[in-house]
Amino acid sequence: MSDLKKIIEDNESQVRSYCRKFPVVFATAKNSTIYDEQGNAYVDFLAGCGALNYGHNNGEIKSEVIDYLLKDNISHAMDMYTVAKADFLKTFKEKILDPKGLAYKVMFCGSTGTNAVEAALKLARKNTKRSNVIAFMGAFHGMTLGSLALTTDRTSRDGAGVSLDNVTFIPYESGFHTKLDSLDYLETIIHDDHSGVEKPAAVFVETVQAEGGIYVASIEWLKRLEKICHDNDILLVVDDIQVGCSRTGTFFSFERAGLKPDMVTLSKSIGGYGFPMSLLLIREDLDIWKPAEHNGTFRGNQVAFVAAKKAIEFNVEHDISGETIRKGALVKEYVEKEILPMDSRISLRGIGLIWGIDFGKFDDPDLSHRIADRCFDKGLIIERAGRKDAVLKILPPLTIIEHELFKGLDIIRESIEEELDKNI
Repeated sequence: MSDLKKIIEDNESQVRSYCRKFPVVFATAKNSTIYDEQGNAYVDFLAGCGALNYGHNNGEIKSEVIDYLLKDNISHAMDMYTVAKADFLKTFKEKILDPKGLAYKVMFCGSTGTNAVEAALKLARKNTKRSNVIAFMGAFHGMTLGSLALTTDRTSRDGAGVSLDNVTFIPYESGFHTKLDSLDYLETIIHDDHSGVEKPAAVFVETVQAEGGIYVASIEWLKRLEKICHDNDILLVVDDIQVGCSRTGTFFSFERAGLKPDMVTLSKSIGGYGFPMSLLLIREDLDIWKPAEHNGTFRGNQVAFVAAKKAIEFNVEHDISGETIRKGALVKEYVEKEILPMDSRISLRGIGLIWGIDFGKFDDPDLSHRIADRCFDKGLIIERAGRKDAVLKILPPLTIIEHELFKGLDIIRESIEEELDKNI
């Protein structure tokens, strides 16, 4: 064991997880490649769980940040007026919101995505004077108690230590895990005065369930969900924390369905460089906060504002959404041609540059785990998701070059092939 690894294991809490999956000490990184302390290279198909859409150490964003820091500009300012904040808001409005016909107030919530979800929960309840909310089976919305109440996986929920209340779960789109029409069911519990379910303040939805196993909701289902919410005075909150910032091929994942949610949560890659940043986008008439009614010490991370502004400019100037669609098509074609024919029990789901290879139909609960371990041994960082962690999750930086993308896909193919051959 290296000295650095021993220092971490001796001092850090047992709660650590990713270091157990990838047990080397990492030192440097560039775009889609990470290097350990020995100089070994790993293709990154994790991308900070979606926080590094623009790659590790993006040169254009880095230059902007370094220039800002060298001039002794403000680094922390709570929610005071600053040049960096104004520049970010102006750029976000002019380059992202206005062209899409979206009129939102922007709330800076703190350092991570769960803070935005907590803010959305509080504001939905404050506006409607109702406490119950609807979430979907397979959802992941965060690890603090409010957002954890919206999250469904047992491991996460078991960490709460208290009951997680005021949430009604319904199935995600029918055909994924149930034959039940989930939106028929939603309408039933809203309108039936014997449903036993209180009218909700809001519906929280991921248009693509990422941690839930890469399930992509159809446009028709999303449109109907929005109509149900609007017809019944229920707020629609889209959680775009992991699949926003062009991950699905449009800046917001809900654009493909033409939705205009009442609120949107953003974090991860909105910070541009992996810097902590969390936003809640709010329909203007819903912005009824009293000053300081919801706050956070690091909601004024000026360096994140600088990186986020440059990331938006980079996104637009380099057509990152278009590149994501193009590269996503390459992933789909590769897996359908090289991997799915290996065994009829393997399936593929995804959109843009978030894809899941599902091994859940195998009578082998450790298969996906062993494949992921083989991938790492061969130089690929990839994680698993979904029920029983049976889904291999492809989530590279959107800036990944084709050579690296195919290198990672080749490692996945080789690892699956070796595991399947071993089991014959």
